[in-house]
Amino acid sequence: MFALGALLAGCGDGKTTAERMAAEGYLIVNNMAEPSGLDPQTITGLSESHIIGALFEGLVGYDPKDLHPVPAAAESWTMSPDGRTWTFRLRAGARWSNGDPVTSADFLFSYERMLSPAFGAEYASMLHGVRGAKDFAAGRSKDFRAVGFRAPDARTLVIELEDPIPYFLQLLCHHSWIPVHPPTILRHGKMDALHTPWTRPGAMVSNGPFVLEKWEVARRVVVRKNPLYWNAAEVALNAVEFRAISDLFAEERAFRGGELHITGAVPPYKVAKLREEKAPQLRTDPFLSTTYVWVNCDIKGEQPVDQAARKALSDPRVRRALGMAIQRELIAEKVLRAGETPALHLTPPGTGGFVAKARWRQDAEEARRLLAEAGYPGGKGLPRFDYLYATSESQQMAAQAYQEMWRRELGVEVELRNLEWKVYLVAMRKGEFHLCRGAWVGDYNDPNTFLEMLTTGNELNISKWSDAEFDRLLGLAAKETDPARRFGYFQQAEARLVDQAPVLPVVFNKNKFLIRPEVRGWYPTLLDQHPLSAVKLVPAKGD
Repeated sequence: MFALGALLAGCGDGKTTAERMAAEGYLIVNNMAEPSGLDPQTITGLSESHIIGALFEGLVGYDPKDLHPVPAAAESWTMSPDGRTWTFRLRAGARWSNGDPVTSADFLFSYERMLSPAFGAEYASMLHGVRGAKDFAAGRSKDFRAVGFRAPDARTLVIELEDPIPYFLQLLCHHSWIPVHPPTILRHGKMDALHTPWTRPGAMVSNGPFVLEKWEVARRVVVRKNPLYWNAAEVALNAVEFRAISDLFAEERAFRGGELHITGAVPPYKVAKLREEKAPQLRTDPFLSTTYVWVNCDIKGEQPVDQAARKALSDPRVRRALGMAIQRELIAEKVLRAGETPALHLTPPGTGGFVAKARWRQDAEEARRLLAEAGYPGGKGLPRFDYLYATSESQQMAAQAYQEMWRRELGVEVELRNLEWKVYLVAMRKGEFHLCRGAWVGDYNDPNTFLEMLTTGNELNISKWSDAEFDRLLGLAAKETDPARRFGYFQQAEARLVDQAPVLPVVFNKNKFLIRPEVRGWYPTLLDQHPLSAVKLVPAKGD
């Protein structure tokens, strides 16, 4: 299909689709998968956040070069001397795509929706630093007026925090803080109703630099420039198309055939070759990201095998044995082969200036000793575990490597389960796995973004692990204003993760993709966020 498309694109004027679209200001990006949704308050994936960032805008946005917070829907803000109260002034010219003004009441509605227990937003914890937010989200408080959000007038929003948050402005850049249009939400159901059709083309009202034009399931999402956006005059792109090609080899063929401006990844075996060739289209950018294995510490089910798996994986010695048997150097250098480095702790080195001291050991002999001590010598008595992962060439190769390492070193049998992206997300969130592929890209440049998700009850804690000591350390870090002492609590938390092993870090990632020379303003950023309002397409000379 892609070869035919490239052939047809080359007919007539002799130009590829990418070349012709560049002249029209129409960017084509592969987003790797069909989005699980386009509601900024329910999505959790990085690929979905790329589309959301085009359609919506929060109080604060990302600088395109280094992602430092810059004014967005809010033109300015002030912080109280104690760091607990922030006052934001909204832009007079901020408009929703239907012409309605963006008001402080819209933000109050959106934050109440985000924190509503019935809504069940997985990212609700991003707002828990606000005074009273955690109690409201947990249902302990029923009155949203008791939460630390106030709107003195239509253009003023006040946010009161429980404790100072040193990265608060970075936090506000995240999609969980984005406003939604109240009349549109209520036109399609109640405030806390899930999966209503308000996110469909023709129904969605947004406030970002682009508006939703098309959503062709499993094929593409197209957004068009929003003429009512307050900064529309500075937006160079006329449209962006997000493709949903999940097969890396099909994606590369599409790029080579002139169907894409930017890919989402690169086939692993191609990266080394392209690096040797110094291919100008290859980018391997720094990335605040870790790939790991989730261990289900709360397996549910009545079948005997599930009961046996629950018993086995509830023992930290079994979990640590599984982690010790992973040969991380081999995974990075021989399996993934794309610039990844072994991850011996969860938080990537240098995250907000933090470097974890705790280290995983790669020690098969010690792993076998731990397994025997737990009552499973040579793996005897263990049930067959399953390992869940999403459709992807690189994920499949890593899964097969883990399977062989666990079998060879520990006598542990693991069955591989491969699911399409959206189905995988549902199964993972429901805990329908024993072991599961996980990866995390920091939501902001601070260790808290990696560690907080492992706290008890956190919606993002896929392992369902609960540890009072870990929770205590993260609680102390949240209230600590001295940077050295705060990092000290994070050091102890990382050591606790190595000891208890609810998550098995494998590699620190690189952001690998192919990009055409027409694309300008797509800067290397640690969080793989690229504000599309700053991206341009400059056709090659002679086009």
